[in-house]
Amino acid sequence: MSNKKIKYYVVWSGTVPGIYDSWAECQKHIHGIEGAKYKSFETKAEAEFAYKGKPGDFIQKNANGAKTTDKNKSGSKKGINYDSISVDAACSGNPGLMEYQGVNTKTKELIFHQGPFPLGTNNIGEFLAIVHALALFKRQENNQTPIYTDSITAMGWVKKKKAKTNLVQNAKTKALYDLIERAEKWLEVNTYGNPILKWDTVNWGEIPADFGRK
Repeated sequence: MSNKKIKYYVVWSGTVPGIYDSWAECQKHIHGIEGAKYKSFETKAEAEFAYKGKPGDFIQKNANGAKTTDKNKSGSKKGINYDSISVDAACSGNPGLMEYQGVNTKTKELIFHQGPFPLGTNNIGEFLAIVHALALFKRQENNQTPIYTDSITAMGWVKKKKAKTNLVQNAKTKALYDLIERAEKWLEVNTYGNPILKWDTVNWGEIPADFGRK
């Protein structure tokens, strides 16, 4: 039996847009197609989420339309919008002691930090961090600066305005659940224009907000 890991390929623009579970099948729909837009993902859930979104949120390109994942002469990685905030969460165990933060993507200067909470998960932390950044930008009347996250799950929760967590509810998690409820209510009554973008860890390395505890 083969141990080869399956990848999922999203084709946004090609002969037949869709999600494919082999490179050979993907190629059939992009070969020879000028401007074809496609990308591989590690899981089907990631691919399904990406397919519902805009290609530009997942495929980073330069002004000439070429994929840019290398570094320029200054050491900056091409394809990254450095005029942005990056968010991340850290969890000692999952669930476990959790905290989250947001930093300046270019300088890694700390912009906000919350926690630690006695019991939480990485996805909850990422969700709260994104909403924290959105609320911060709302107060600043800034609807343009992007927010980077490396959690597709959290991006989906924000889009649906609901944290789909199974974390136990007890005395240890009460304060965290209160914060989750506030974040969900904020999403229900507020609009925002700030792009929420997936950080390309494979090509760019760890997100600048990473706590460095891996």
